[in-house]
Amino acid sequence: MTSKHDQIAGSLIQDILSGRYRETERLPSERDLAIRFDANRGAVREAMKKLEQIGLAEVQPGGARVKSKEEASLDVLGHLLAQGRLPDPGLVDQIMMVVNVLISAAAEQALERASDDEIVHMRDLVRPLVEDDLNQEQHTLARFELMQAMMLASGNLPLRLIAHTLFDQMSPSMASVHPHVVIDGDTYRDFASQLDRALIQRDKAAMRAAFADFSNLHRETLMRAFKVACAALGPEAKTQ
Repeated sequence: MTSKHDQIAGSLIQDILSGRYRETERLPSERDLAIRFDANRGAVREAMKKLEQIGLAEVQPGGARVKSKEEASLDVLGHLLAQGRLPDPGLVDQIMMVVNVLISAAAEQALERASDDEIVHMRDLVRPLVEDDLNQEQHTLARFELMQAMMLASGNLPLRLIAHTLFDQMSPSMASVHPHVVIDGDTYRDFASQLDRALIQRDKAAMRAAFADFSNLHRETLMRAFKVACAALGPEAKTQ
């Protein structure tokens, strides 16, 4: 069950992101918020702490003021993506671009650092993408396990933490899109074969090129799924 302070924080976050409260504007007082949400002031204070941690508000002795979402932490992305019946495809695409850059960098570092056993393990994870006829759920899981292995083999902790945070923020909102994803198995299979050869040869340039093709295909697949999902929902697609 969601706590009272989480309910208050969630409502205020949506108010800020929807423009009800604008940048530099003062938020209502503790007393007014306690009345609005039928809560005690302790719950209101906890809610304001959460807004401050996310970076959407600055709490001062005289009250709290709204900060720009551009100054917020990565945690604000999940709230932005949850605003409509479908997440904003432009924002999802931007997140995927960043994730792809991070994982590509991890893959190159993995080629430098990985032991022979780790290379064998990553090749084992590529194999189902090349040889097996996977459904959408199996394909997604196989790609995710491969990405996880590459990030782990890279030894780059900041990269792994940022990538995991982005995935965690995006994943809950994608449930409405995933049923419309159609996997181009043959094209994925070709790019996975390129990844496998790059792993065998520890060829960073080949890895970079193969991963770019692999990542672009994944982004294109998601954007097509968004179009189908949006058409299926019609005018409700943007309803909050």
